[in-house]
Amino acid sequence: MTPEEGFRAITDQHMCTSCGLCASLMGPHKIGMAVSDHKELRPCVVGTLTNNDLAKIERICPGLRVEGPEPQVTSANGEKTDRVWGPYLRMAHAHAGNPLHRWEGSTGGVLTALATMLLKSGKVAFVLHVKASDSHPTFGVSTMSFSEADVLKAAGSRYGPTAPLTSLAQALEMDLPFAFIGRPCDVSAIANLAEFDERVGHLIVFRLTFVCGGLIPSLDVDRMIARAGVDPDQVVSMRYRGRGCPGPTTILTANGKTVDKRYTDFLTTDGKSWPMHFRCKICPDGIGERADLAVSDTWPGGVPDPTIEDGDPGTNALIIRTPKGLGLVQDADAARFLTLGNDIGPEDLNLYQPHQRDKKYAAWARINGLRCAGKLFPRTKRLRLRDLANRMPCEFNAEQSRGAKARAQALVPERVR
Repeated sequence: MTPEEGFRAITDQHMCTSCGLCASLMGPHKIGMAVSDHKELRPCVVGTLTNNDLAKIERICPGLRVEGPEPQVTSANGEKTDRVWGPYLRMAHAHAGNPLHRWEGSTGGVLTALATMLLKSGKVAFVLHVKASDSHPTFGVSTMSFSEADVLKAAGSRYGPTAPLTSLAQALEMDLPFAFIGRPCDVSAIANLAEFDERVGHLIVFRLTFVCGGLIPSLDVDRMIARAGVDPDQVVSMRYRGRGCPGPTTILTANGKTVDKRYTDFLTTDGKSWPMHFRCKICPDGIGERADLAVSDTWPGGVPDPTIEDGDPGTNALIIRTPKGLGLVQDADAARFLTLGNDIGPEDLNLYQPHQRDKKYAAWARINGLRCAGKLFPRTKRLRLRDLANRMPCEFNAEQSRGAKARAQALVPERVR
């Protein structure tokens, strides 16, 4: 197998999370980003890869390597560890102190508020995160925010294809302290890269994430748009959520028509679930164990109540994982960028995020299904997956493995246009 074939196997076998780190690291003369025939954003080989290139990519790729924090990182005074939710210093309710941040941001606007505080305080020169794409309205695009206005323009969740780390090499070359906000898999990619590039630890001074329910396949987003009565090809702007909790999904068309749909009506067909990528279904860390802190929705049962969602201003759950994250939250609370509520615990997160709890228990068996199928699979450490699997009935683990194996064998490779 050539290095190029080895690289393509990652996308062909649907292990790619579309973070964009491989493209950023290798450079545009070797790897680019393009839209596939499944309408997904994927890396593609445009030059020649060496065996060393492939080995490095396989070490940094969060689709293939996901690890919990090193033991010495998890030795802070007062730290606790939950089998499902991992190491943490504190869990609490919180929302943005500024009503505008709370309104514009997803859920309670905590990440919007923290990004703004970091910039205004001078703790960072910029924030690397994502915003809506101008060229592909349902997509997200990597962006750097240098001001509160920049942050607010990028506020709100993006569920479509996004490659947050395509700008990481550029960000590191600026030689300025910055914060990163992205998915847990993006944070894993950054942690993997830190082993090869010492600038990562020096310059990325905060790593913030959210509890991630998984990305929706782009073709399914198009079907949701069509179900809302809009031709997907006519969409010029799309906001998935924000401006409330969860806020409406807002679609703007080329002829100036605006369509607002409730989150529960647009994103779900049964009120409980939405389609997601295969890689997301086997995700061993949707809860951001390598981040300084993670934020979560706080909907009992994992889905907003349609009877109150229109008027809900939003409250996040905070999972503070590192001393750095704890200090950030304390500073934000003191400066009134955040309003902290009551402390909570893992049992509350199990209530708010039952699908994350269930997926964590199933992850080892699902990954084992890929191994049995002879496919690529994420290699994990320090995520307690085997321990969790051992607490489940043998029949459950066998069923999860069989299902993942069958899905993996049935996958059709994506082709870049």
